[in-house]
Amino acid sequence: MTDPGFGVYVHWPFCLAKCPYCDFNSHVRERVDHDRWRTALVAEVDHRATLAPGRTVTSVFFGGGTPSLMEPATVGAVLDRIALRWPVAAGVEVTLEANPTSVEAGRFAGYRAAGVNRVSLGIQALNDADLKALGRAHSAAEAEGAIRLAHRHFDRVSFDLIYARPDQTVAAWEGELRRALDLAAGHLSLYQLTIEEGTRFHTLHERGELVVPDEDVAGDLYEATQAMLEAAGLPAYEISNHARPGEESRHNLVYWRYGDYAGVGPGAHGRHTGSDGGKFATRAHRAPEIWLERVARHGHGLHESEAVDAGARRAEFLMMGLRLAEGVPLDRFPAEAGASMEAAIDRAALDRLVAGGFLAVADGRLRATAEGRQRLNGVLRMLLA
Repeated sequence: MTDPGFGVYVHWPFCLAKCPYCDFNSHVRERVDHDRWRTALVAEVDHRATLAPGRTVTSVFFGGGTPSLMEPATVGAVLDRIALRWPVAAGVEVTLEANPTSVEAGRFAGYRAAGVNRVSLGIQALNDADLKALGRAHSAAEAEGAIRLAHRHFDRVSFDLIYARPDQTVAAWEGELRRALDLAAGHLSLYQLTIEEGTRFHTLHERGELVVPDEDVAGDLYEATQAMLEAAGLPAYEISNHARPGEESRHNLVYWRYGDYAGVGPGAHGRHTGSDGGKFATRAHRAPEIWLERVARHGHGLHESEAVDAGARRAEFLMMGLRLAEGVPLDRFPAEAGASMEAAIDRAALDRLVAGGFLAVADGRLRATAEGRQRLNGVLRMLLA
């Protein structure tokens, strides 16, 4: 818990179709030159290693997009180059996001052979009507089959569901959660549907053609989620993520514990700490074709690396760490927030939030309570005012 670790994130930007709720950097292309993409991803690993030399990689995460559209040979080549450029921890966690169509699930054996030991499945719903409404290409039966197949191939399996869907009731969601718990092993990610600008759902919502549950119903759904997963032995270690002890996503913990990570691929972000203790942010070009051309020309697709100023660093440290049930360690405030906790945040706001039951300071940590995590945006606005 004192060392966040060092992660490598690899972004595969392609999907078979764009989901109407998704604002990630994902694109639909009829053809993908896999050999060219493999060469480019490997080249960018080489460049990222020059920005964070000597770090020990504790986790690798293939995200997207739909990484299960990658050829297993590409996954293997990237992992081999990571191991060549950095020391790799024993028992390194290697996660790949996958969609549960039968064609992609059939690649599981190839990914396991390439070095993947954890898979995260984008299920999103366990009934066909809602899957269709969410623009998903698979059926509930395919989803369940993919989960079972994943358990046969990988040591660790997680899957995602979305709640607060149109017309969803607490009773219906609880029934879906019971099915999910029957299928799950050690980890579940349960996200509340948000309407993001630039998505098809945002357009429909603005027209009044898509109505999502109001705040009261969404709150009831959240509380039902926490209660059921806690009772099942998968408490929330982060606002939207639940795990049995020891089954937490080590890669995502790097982010939430405000550790360093290298971002590889179009649109990928990264953070690394310099020899003087300064934090630097990297960001790659989002457009796949521009990124690919820049890697071919320059060896990487980055915009310039930028220093994270003291105010932004303090905000990032708190925004990430307070998502976690464990909170943030007080002894990291000087390095990450530029001062002790008492000097780095509004003391009067802190006192009010503690008195209101939204924050707690104990055992050398600042934590958001269960009530505080449910209202974290408001808590952060007060703390960082």
